Formats: sequence, C-alpha cells, structure tokens
Amino acid sequence: MSLDAIKPETLLRWQQQQFQHDRRNHTDIICLSRMDRLKHYGLHYAKYAGRVALHPKDLSVLSRTLVDALLVILSAANVLSQRLDRDFQVRADAKFVYGLLEDIADASGRFCDACEKIDHFEEFLPIAKQANLDMLQWIFVLAAEHKFDLEALVLVRRQQLTERQFLIPADQQG
Repeated sequence: MSLDAIKPETLLRWQQQQFQHDRRNHTDIICLSRMDRLKHYGLHYAKYAGRVALHPKDLSVLSRTLVDALLVILSAANVLSQRLDRDFQVRADAKFVYGLLEDIADASGRFCDACEKIDHFEEFLPIAKQANLDMLQWIFVLAAEHKFDLEALVLVRRQQLTERQFLIPADQQG
C-alpha cells in the first residue's frame, strides 16, 4: 500500500478495527483506566525507541517496530478520543525531521512527558495528541522509505496477537 492510498477513511477504518481488536484480545489493558492505558502506551513507545536504537539498520526489526507502533498509535488515539481521520494529513513527500532514531525518540519522549504530567494534574492532552500524530508521521515516512505494505503487515501482526488468546475457541477468534 502506497502512502497515497492512505486516505482519511483508511485511518478511521484502522482505528475502528483496532478498537475491536483491543476489546477482543487485550482485556488486560482495556480494563485499565484511560490514564493507566496512556501510560502503558507511553512505555510501548519508549520500548520501540530503544529497539530502533539497538537495531537501526535491521529491516526486520524496523518493520516489526513500525507495525507494533502503528497498533499502539491507533489504540492511544482511541483512548485520547483522537480522530486520526480528521487530525492527520498523510503526506507522501514527508521526511524525517531529525533522523530515524531521533524522530521516534522525540515523539515517544513527548508522549511519555504527557503521561508524566497526568500525575501532576498538568495539561497533557495536547502534548499526547501531537506526539501520537508525530509517531504516525514517523511510521509513514519509514513505510515509504522501505516500501513496507502497512495493511498487510498489520493484518499479519493482529493475527499473531489473536492466536495468543488460546482460551478462546478458534471459531470465535477474529
């Protein structure tokens, strides 16, 4: 899927599918408060920045990180009541602002900063939303640079995550 093919309705569909996926496959997280879920996603972002730092040239690691981060972005957007179809503009000509590692570290750091502000009753929502959009931009730049098929990669990863739910009969998985 080229970045030109990612339309606002695609982002909305992905976000809705992620909501269904999370309800079905991540009950341990979905039952947390919204604030705790945001902090959980902030930890994911920090983990992904570390993964990229350790393996910046390994395309299999980058591909897996990109897909995992995309799923977390969609989940975080749902917690933030953030409409990606309205708030994000896909730009096929987008580039890294600072660089591969620097961009993910910057966005994930700002998202974590927003999560930390929750505990101090400081304003966090605009920071979290912008960092989430910047993480999405990072993914689209990386996908374009390496010609990753986001739609196919997401389907494969969601299936892997669904298969972890071994207590649910196969005919009820989805």
